[in-house]
Amino acid sequence: MKSIKPEEMNRLPGIPLKSSDTFNFRCHKNLSCFNQCCRNLNLFLYPYDVLRLRKKLNLDSDRFLASHVDVVLRKGNYFPDVLLRMADNESKTCPFLSDMGCKVYPDRPDTCRTFPVEHGMLFKDRPGESEIVSFFRPPDFCQGQHENQALTVAQWAQDQEAGTYNQMTARWAAIKALFQNDPWGPDGLNSAKGKMAFMAAYNLDRFRDFVFQSSFLKRYRVKRALAVKLRASDRQLLLFGFEWIRHFVWNIASKNIRN
Repeated sequence: MKSIKPEEMNRLPGIPLKSSDTFNFRCHKNLSCFNQCCRNLNLFLYPYDVLRLRKKLNLDSDRFLASHVDVVLRKGNYFPDVLLRMADNESKTCPFLSDMGCKVYPDRPDTCRTFPVEHGMLFKDRPGESEIVSFFRPPDFCQGQHENQALTVAQWAQDQEAGTYNQMTARWAAIKALFQNDPWGPDGLNSAKGKMAFMAAYNLDRFRDFVFQSSFLKRYRVKRALAVKLRASDRQLLLFGFEWIRHFVWNIASKNIRN
């Protein structure tokens, strides 16, 4: 989910969608372009995407990150982007693409299930104020945009079971936006602090060990009821990781994590 400044809104590609606007779209195997959108992609993976995919593939976080992602630090950013590594073939297809479609469809990433809608987080002039904005942006070759099925953004999200994904991506986008400024200093992202922040977002297995197998719960006061939830739910643990990044990196007060 891209961070957007107010002055950029009129320059963004795609058709802006208000909550009441509808767009036409339907994807199915009888379309001539079926699966063409799953090739040669810069497909960003957000933390919840990684959580779901590695569980679907029955991989621990270390193996999934080593096998399926490229970590890229773009100029002007101070936290890396995580991209799905495409297959090593001529078409650079998604590694989960088969002749019948997506092999991980129930756990496909947020970007895939939201397509052809793209979301961005618009940061307003007042600090801390933001809203999610949506754009209809199918590629020219997409025949699904000519199908006779009209939907609002909310209806499409419900149809694609994207609600939780959208919420988790929005929560991460608010964290990621903080990294437009450099919190690391001369040591950079490869410092111990930088590596721990990346772990909390993208390596949930190691973050779980950090919380429960180290002195974390002695150094930080975490309510017992919350600790029980964190042991039981990967999603709750990931949200806790987001909160810990805010507190650990940016010293933002947290009601759940106290020194």
